[in-house]
Amino acid sequence: MTEKALRLGTRRSKLAMAQSGQVADAVSQVTGRPVELVEITTYGDVSREHLAQIGGTGVFVAALREALLRGEVDFAVHSLKDLPTAQHEGLVVAAIPEREDPRDVVVARDARKLTDLPRGARIGTGAPRRMAQLNAYARTHGMEIETVPIRGNVDTRIGYVRSGELDAVVLAAAGLHRVGRIDEVTDFLSVDTVLPAPGQGALAIECTADNADLIAALAELDDPFTRAAVTAERSLLAALEAGCSAPVGALADLLADGQIVKEMRLRGVVGTTDGSTLVQLSTTGPVPETHEAAMALGRELATEMLAQGAAGLMGERAH
Repeated sequence: MTEKALRLGTRRSKLAMAQSGQVADAVSQVTGRPVELVEITTYGDVSREHLAQIGGTGVFVAALREALLRGEVDFAVHSLKDLPTAQHEGLVVAAIPEREDPRDVVVARDARKLTDLPRGARIGTGAPRRMAQLNAYARTHGMEIETVPIRGNVDTRIGYVRSGELDAVVLAAAGLHRVGRIDEVTDFLSVDTVLPAPGQGALAIECTADNADLIAALAELDDPFTRAAVTAERSLLAALEAGCSAPVGALADLLADGQIVKEMRLRGVVGTTDGSTLVQLSTTGPVPETHEAAMALGRELATEMLAQGAAGLMGERAH
């Protein structure tokens, strides 16, 4: 008698299906059970409004979580950057697998890099965080660009460039990797130019808190370094009291001496979407050994950023 298939709740987008498929294979290997994908439509998928207006984080997550709590699926896969920072009652993030490339990338016409774009170039992105940093970069490097709010899936966004409507779009490297389109990237943006969204490139595998057997099995897919890094990033975001509609970027990375990992560096940025004001700081400390230590790293940096005036920038929402 073969064991009953585990049901994995996923959004229907090509990217969600691709990343859920990869997780399904991994879960199948650690549990020895087949995994079937259950497609769930979320409000974020059907709404045509800009993400900043419909509440940013959570719009892609709520329907999946409801399905989990109703027992319609056994576990769900989220892009971690879509997950609200507050812990959900009754659910647990059982695994955060090793992170994909966290950087943002440019897909531009004529294979151009960010620095080669023509004067007045129109660059599409749905994220105020990217707008703030791109506009700030342009200001300090004597470039003239116009950031244009867009949404839609990878095909739609790259389509704006192919059709000539936009000169370039900015996307997450991780998403393009997962749908097999990384070769269309014309420029990988250094994190010194654009800090990614907190948790970008990482996935969260969530199940109900009372499913001890599944929690134990999924835990085998957890990457402790990725978990520590994204916990610090999301703690910073939570302490700045920002949803993803606020222009916050954060990245924690490991600093190694040869083969030995010595420390974790956390960088954070918040700014006005026009790029006229940015508060950008970093802190370095021992690699957090516990959830609490990772949370503390994020809170400490947020406190410093607020002292430097970050709070005044948080009221900005993309229009």
